[in-house]
Amino acid sequence: MIIYGKQVVLYVLDRHPNLIEEVMFSKDIEPKLFKRFTSLNKKIIKLDNKKAQSLAKGGNHQGFFLRLKEFETSSLKDIKDSDFVIVLDGLTDVGNIGAICRTAYSLGVNTIIASNVRQLNFEGIARTSSGALFDISFCHNPNSLDVANELKQNGFKLFGASMDGIDLKGFENNCEKTALVLGSEGDGLSNKMIKKLDQKISIKMSNDFDSLNVSVAGGILIYNLKK
Repeated sequence: MIIYGKQVVLYVLDRHPNLIEEVMFSKDIEPKLFKRFTSLNKKIIKLDNKKAQSLAKGGNHQGFFLRLKEFETSSLKDIKDSDFVIVLDGLTDVGNIGAICRTAYSLGVNTIIASNVRQLNFEGIARTSSGALFDISFCHNPNSLDVANELKQNGFKLFGASMDGIDLKGFENNCEKTALVLGSEGDGLSNKMIKKLDQKISIKMSNDFDSLNVSVAGGILIYNLKK
């Protein structure tokens, strides 16, 4: 797993140095910072610009790269110790998933479950989450019915974000265990997941506008449902 960009690389260096297997630079690093990397006792490689652009696939790498251990997802069984879980129902956009990871970690949510999707780009999610992906429990199970059933068996109430749900302003969450389900921007919540929900909730717009970006809506819902 390769991540790039100064912010996420320094975050991993500060918080998760045990994940680092190899350090790569495509520019000169100030001596004090370089010393921190050498103290890891890991291989350090100087990249030429062509190789750096190839590894970053044209992204803004700022000259900083790390090769990390492969990302390990959590098991569905691990959710039993959580009281607030976010379920991503069919989301694939790494920008949105990364933003949701950042928000979740910032607001004290420590479990995210990705369902209804076969593969995820964890390198991209690590980057767009600014490293928050490594601080939360992230489970990937493509079967949304299994996810919903496991949550219900563990006492969770399932609330789905939907335009036709009840207004968040008039909703009080008194549940001990909450699962917030966020659908994809294109298709919304899947029919399988909708049938398992205890309640659909929405953020009513003050102006005539369709909807919010899923990561923005997710942040508003998380904050209010956790209060």
